[in-house]
Amino acid sequence: MPEANCTEDGPDILGADLDALVRGICFKTGPPRTVGVEVEWLLHEPGRPTAPITPARFEAARAAVKEPSLSSALTVEPGGQLELSSLPATSLMECVTAVSADLALVREALQALDLTLTGLGTDPWRPPTRLLREPRYDAMETYLDRAGPAGRGMMCSSASVQVCVDAGYEEPGPLGHGRRWRLAHLLGPVLVAAFANSPLIGGLPSGWRSTRQALWAGIEPGRSAAPGLDQEPRAAWARRALDAPVMCVRGDDGPWLVPEGLSFRAWARDGGPRPPTRADLDYHLSTLFPPVRPRGHLELRMIDAQPGDDGWIVPLAVTTALFDDAAAAETAYRAVKPLAERAGARPAPRNALWLAAARHALADRELHEAAVVCFAAALDALPRIGAGTAVLDAVGAYNERYVVRGRCPADELMDRYTQQGKDALS
Repeated sequence: MPEANCTEDGPDILGADLDALVRGICFKTGPPRTVGVEVEWLLHEPGRPTAPITPARFEAARAAVKEPSLSSALTVEPGGQLELSSLPATSLMECVTAVSADLALVREALQALDLTLTGLGTDPWRPPTRLLREPRYDAMETYLDRAGPAGRGMMCSSASVQVCVDAGYEEPGPLGHGRRWRLAHLLGPVLVAAFANSPLIGGLPSGWRSTRQALWAGIEPGRSAAPGLDQEPRAAWARRALDAPVMCVRGDDGPWLVPEGLSFRAWARDGGPRPPTRADLDYHLSTLFPPVRPRGHLELRMIDAQPGDDGWIVPLAVTTALFDDAAAAETAYRAVKPLAERAGARPAPRNALWLAAARHALADRELHEAAVVCFAAALDALPRIGAGTAVLDAVGAYNERYVVRGRCPADELMDRYTQQGKDALS
């Protein structure tokens, strides 16, 4: 093994067993005990959503939202979207309570600046415009532009609800990590369809119920594709991650290098343009965007941001119930297992099943049938995992308003657009 060179990121990892490192980083098994959520929002003026946010006003908003004492981590996305990432919570209700309190503080801070937050999967008003100028996002833009415009749309015009659940037990069973990994990928299209909320972009219909999901499917596949489900999860993900192209090589001065066609495995093997460190590996893993990303826990990344101040609670509650209640997990798995045949050989999110979910949502008969079963199982399980009355009522109302009827929030937005045109977006 070559002699280690020390950098500010620690010793390099030339000659290390990279597959073992990734397997250890990305899958931490044990009893499912915690849940988390990452909630993204579009930022705009009340009543003037088409008005661009100036850089000065954006910086004022960044400063203002850092002031409140939040339990969640607050970050800003390249197009000005705000994201709250909860701490791991020991129950669904702990997570809901903490994030709701943090959102109230953030909204209060923004209100003083005459700014507000809206939950939509894509910005239907404004073109993708990057407000955040940092080396990471300069490099990301350069990298993603090589594959076309979808990358900029993803960076600057999209928002989501990302639900984080534990990887699960080492042993097989409804709550075992292998079953949960497979469930996440087969349930994913159902969640895309049930919560689709982005039929418009740039002021016009896109032809998709979830334009956000279409954008993710359109970025460079080395960045966004999932590994095959016919392989052991740890080994499959390690291969996928290490063979993925490196987005950038970080530096202390000037723009970060954006190599072409350099996998992390090749970087660690050859050592150039500089020897990679463990921190470089951690960073590389954070630049991969599959629909289900293992980060010790499982991060489900396929759900559009939801309408209303508290709309994010419904996908959080439904997903948590279907993963952490053994009976609901088994019911959900049986409901979505037949969908695997539609996926075909192509990886998510580019296969026929995921694209049908993004384009047609619950108008797709099989996705609708699976969603009805999954929501019923979640509603049955929520009291068992301690959900409060308000959460139960919200999930029940969503089920009746959308799922039972084969609809999603995107359908209502398109109804308003058909009746009112662009006025429906203001």
